[in-house]
Amino acid sequence: MDLLTHAVMGASFAAAAASLRTRGQESALAVRRAAAGVGALAGLLPDIDTLIQSGQDALLVLDYHRHFTHALAFVPLGALVAALLLWPLLRRRLGFGLLYLCCLAGYLPHPLLDACTSYGTHLWLPFSQEKVAWNLIAVVDPVFTLLLAVPLWFYLRRPQSRAVAWGLALGLAYFGASFVQQQRGEAAALALAQTRGHQPGQLSVKPSMANLLLWRSLYVHDGRVQVDAFHIGSTVRHYPGESAPLIDAPATQRLAGGKAGRLRDIERFRVFSDGFVVEDSRRPGFVGDARYAMLPTRVAPIWGLEWRDAGAPTAFVSRHDFTPAMRGEFFAMLLGRELPMALPAAR
Repeated sequence: MDLLTHAVMGASFAAAAASLRTRGQESALAVRRAAAGVGALAGLLPDIDTLIQSGQDALLVLDYHRHFTHALAFVPLGALVAALLLWPLLRRRLGFGLLYLCCLAGYLPHPLLDACTSYGTHLWLPFSQEKVAWNLIAVVDPVFTLLLAVPLWFYLRRPQSRAVAWGLALGLAYFGASFVQQQRGEAAALALAQTRGHQPGQLSVKPSMANLLLWRSLYVHDGRVQVDAFHIGSTVRHYPGESAPLIDAPATQRLAGGKAGRLRDIERFRVFSDGFVVEDSRRPGFVGDARYAMLPTRVAPIWGLEWRDAGAPTAFVSRHDFTPAMRGEFFAMLLGRELPMALPAAR
């Protein structure tokens, strides 16, 4: 999730936890506000793993983002680190026990919230290398953020307010609604694959940018990834998407050009992308993560690997071009409208 949502979530949990320890005290509101600040900072701390980078290894940050700092087993230690960093500043306002409780309450939601997205989070380290991606919410979702932020604002202004409990309940209800939408999307994607005569493997259905109405589905059939979009309202509307071959062993060897380092990087990127690795037809030589595109019907990865010349090291490239025509197409699908021109049928 985005940093703002993590901060708001951490603040909400920490303020709620502090209020349980200070209920009835005259200074409860001041403690609640301090706890919210602590929770917001602790809620951001897991993303310190993005600083694990190397100028010589562009994929190092991909290897370690949402890694050990996001493991549930690391949460108590991460909260302790946050508490020790904040203790010199807050020792006159919060006891260390309460400070640690607020850090724990702020830190814990971060990995769980990230696991609700589609990126992949190492929740179970060191016991398992499995990445968790529940595909329930987009990385940026202003509706979800506001459901938490508005009640938190009232909670920090009024001593008798219980608004934060309502905010957390609304957030939980939002995930419940998302789960229902996801199940409807998966059923629609499976039915569509059956009508095509496909046996879908690695089926993934995830919400598109900042909403729970327009969903992107991907599945693998016969060495190809098939992408489709569904508007899931009172009825389900299908928008046919593109298809592309996954990068197989011969293609990997061709792209690596006989260089062991490139071959190793492609395989690392394949693990990061859960196997959804394609060569973008619009940009030959670009090895992309097919899970993500600016339009839910396209196979045009927003990030991937590229080599600028024969001797160049691997570069990790992000591209987020969103032209007016693409915006028009996205909002038409978001509103469940018919597109002016259908995409080519799936193979």
